[in-house]
Amino acid sequence: MKASELFVQCLQNEGVEYIFGLPGEENIAFLEAVRQSDIKFVLTRHEQTAAFMADVWGRLTGKAGVCLATIGPGATNLITPIADAFLDRSPLVAITGQASTDRMHKESHQYINIVSMLKPITKWNTQINQPEIISESVRKAFKLAEMEKPGSTHLELPENIAEMDVRNNCSSLKTRKVRRPAADYKAINQAMELIKAAKKPLILCGNGAIRKRASKQLKLFLDKIKIAVCNTFMAKGAANWDYDYNLLTIGLQSRDHVSCAIEEADLIIAIGYDLVEYSPSFWNPGRDKKVIHIDFTEAEVDQHYHPEVEIVADIAGTLWELNEQFNGTEQDKGTWASKYRKLIMDDIHEYDNDTAFPVKPQKLIHDIRSVLADDDILISDVGAHKMWIARMYVTKSPNSCIISNGFASMGIALPGALAAKLIYPDRNVLAVCGDGGFLMNSQDLETAVRLKLPIVIMIWNDNSYGLIEWKQKNHYGHSYATKVTNPDFVKFAESFGAVGMRIEKAKDVQDTLKKAFAAGKPVVVEVAVDYRENIKLTEKLGKIVCPI
Repeated sequence: MKASELFVQCLQNEGVEYIFGLPGEENIAFLEAVRQSDIKFVLTRHEQTAAFMADVWGRLTGKAGVCLATIGPGATNLITPIADAFLDRSPLVAITGQASTDRMHKESHQYINIVSMLKPITKWNTQINQPEIISESVRKAFKLAEMEKPGSTHLELPENIAEMDVRNNCSSLKTRKVRRPAADYKAINQAMELIKAAKKPLILCGNGAIRKRASKQLKLFLDKIKIAVCNTFMAKGAANWDYDYNLLTIGLQSRDHVSCAIEEADLIIAIGYDLVEYSPSFWNPGRDKKVIHIDFTEAEVDQHYHPEVEIVADIAGTLWELNEQFNGTEQDKGTWASKYRKLIMDDIHEYDNDTAFPVKPQKLIHDIRSVLADDDILISDVGAHKMWIARMYVTKSPNSCIISNGFASMGIALPGALAAKLIYPDRNVLAVCGDGGFLMNSQDLETAVRLKLPIVIMIWNDNSYGLIEWKQKNHYGHSYATKVTNPDFVKFAESFGAVGMRIEKAKDVQDTLKKAFAAGKPVVVEVAVDYRENIKLTEKLGKIVCPI
């Protein structure tokens, strides 16, 4: 057996269905082994697309997505999505080809030390320097990528190693489920005392709370104890949006209604909260909040995040234990948050029937939400639209709205939508992009057409890097180096064999989206967005007076 064949056998053992990537001279032996396996290889037009697909695959399934690139520039093109998976806590295994080991000691064509380069943005990575370590290396890469907190790992396979015969009787290692530790009973008791004593507790959900079992137990906890709850960008759907005391999303650096609720709260129960998403300096500037930390890992050391008690264990198990301990007769602890809930919902519905053009972001989000079913999937790119989606797009279930908010990389939405459609072919999948983010990976519209994946890509067009313009105007009163020109997006889509549509009236948004999803092939929908609302929102938030 060749080393490359053993490598692919190990991937099959891990349950890998797809590998996303590009071929290269240094990975042809590996690709030949893939060709002879049950794994499907998805050819993309850029390595960044391949790794973003693996990134979103990991977030949606909990199983590591796999991407492949060749030596040198192929490998370096993976860096941004690998970093995104690292900080977004998405399980990903990257595989790269490399020069033969007999030319690594000297200057050599396209050779660069990729293992060293990727070390800061992976949980673990290594070079396969002999065939006999493949089984252990693959098992370790997947185990570490999928362990809490999930993230990226990397395996490098030099071209001469890939061609070698495996000398010993090597085979893939069995995968076994590892049970996480249960919550410490003393910590549980301490947390219960704090919750019972609190008059205005508030749950802050982070991305750890959207794991399947965790969100189920959280909803039981909310139903039993009636506590107010909010979420970070990546934790949308941890609690149903229509739960009476759901204050939706925190994360705007400006003061929002939910910020007022945190100020009023006398206890913050942080569940799966990750500082990489949203610094506690924004919501605990006085460092005076009592905090319960519930997570798979210990709390990061931060002067604004110093928990009274840390419950370091499986989140679902911890919530189950709390659910068992509370008898359901506790007083309703969420009533105090109703006033904030009303203000938030009033904001969300303010422009439902607005007819102005260009279309207001609030109107676009309302119409998108009206068209998509609860279990359909929205993938948001990064830009001004991300802030609006995070604040105003409501969700009922985890992972029905995917936002990159750890590394927060532009260019993720189109690749992410491709991955989502492969996983859930029966669900509508919508990628929402700015004109800037779309053009970063727009070449893979060809991949969508070739694979016959009927995703819909909605471009909010303002001919600018709108989020940066928003920040500049807030700071300086003007913008600089943000304006761009764009192609005709309808003709651009058609040139790839996709369908192009353009919305020219606010009243046409819902009908256009419905037609796009009914088209049965990839569709690009362009709409002019009125980002004057950005500054208006900043001014509005700046005037908020908390009704404490």
